[in-house]
Amino acid sequence: MLPNWKVKYERVQPPHKPPDDIGSNFYPKLGPYSSSDPKVLNKHMEQIKYSGAGVLAVSWYPPNLELENEEPVDNIMLKILDSAQNKSLQVTFHIEPFKNRSGENIVKVIKYIIDTYGSHKAFYRTLYNGKLLPLYYLYDSYQISSFEWSKALSHEGQFSLRNSKYDGIFLGLLARQDHMNHLAASNFDGFYTYFAIDGFEYGSTFRNWALISAEAKKLKLIFIPSIGPGYVDTRIRPWNDRNTRKRSNGQYYRAAFLAALEVKPKFLSITSFNEWHEGTQIEPAVPKTFGNYRYEDYLPRSEDFYLRLTQSFVKEFIQQLNNSRQIG
Repeated sequence: MLPNWKVKYERVQPPHKPPDDIGSNFYPKLGPYSSSDPKVLNKHMEQIKYSGAGVLAVSWYPPNLELENEEPVDNIMLKILDSAQNKSLQVTFHIEPFKNRSGENIVKVIKYIIDTYGSHKAFYRTLYNGKLLPLYYLYDSYQISSFEWSKALSHEGQFSLRNSKYDGIFLGLLARQDHMNHLAASNFDGFYTYFAIDGFEYGSTFRNWALISAEAKKLKLIFIPSIGPGYVDTRIRPWNDRNTRKRSNGQYYRAAFLAALEVKPKFLSITSFNEWHEGTQIEPAVPKTFGNYRYEDYLPRSEDFYLRLTQSFVKEFIQQLNNSRQIG
């Protein structure tokens, strides 16, 4: 796994000094920004809507349970939901590995989400097994045991969420091959692969997706492949250049999309809209030079190229879904 970006790594690398010097290999068209800024949020929703995506998965920690060096995000969730609603978008929660994560605490967190945000018009729900349910992504799910997850996700679990108003579609992370059995034993409804690095992990390797899809069907698990336009994080992790994946004017992104399309998934996730630190963003970027450093950009393509490319992928994906429903 990639090293976490924490204080011990900050000591190794000199700090960046915005606005010209930032911890990204690309430079945002908006410049350095805060996602709590209503103008920025509105612009982002406009861009996401243009891309054709319908649901935002927001990286989220429960209040007061953020890990070291992580900024609180719960205090801007209502702003995000309101802004999404204005553009007819919906929002789901990408729940990070918060402090003291356990089966019992997961239940408390899900109850908090539903009680606080569940009535918002932009809160995402989808039909699953005849029920309209919220969908959650649970990052690094393998870090706690199947026994703990089952307390919350099994019908017989000690704190079971099932068949209650707090029930949902719970998706864990598939990184390694052996995570599949862990996810099934934990009573997850499915999984996603997150990483936009072909070959980095078993789950993120395009050629494995057909086998992963077949195994998921046997276990009656939802498989959500995650695709991205490329990867580069050497401005914050200079030692990690082996995991750089060049964008190649959209060819890498298209290869990921075609590999995902091949397994006919019901859902598709994109990593990411604006994870600038890891160079996976589809948000517009511009050419920029700082001292002797020249930021990467999308040239000779336009600054909104990856929004437009995503739009074409979404149209193709929806067409495939519609065709499969007609056949079925």
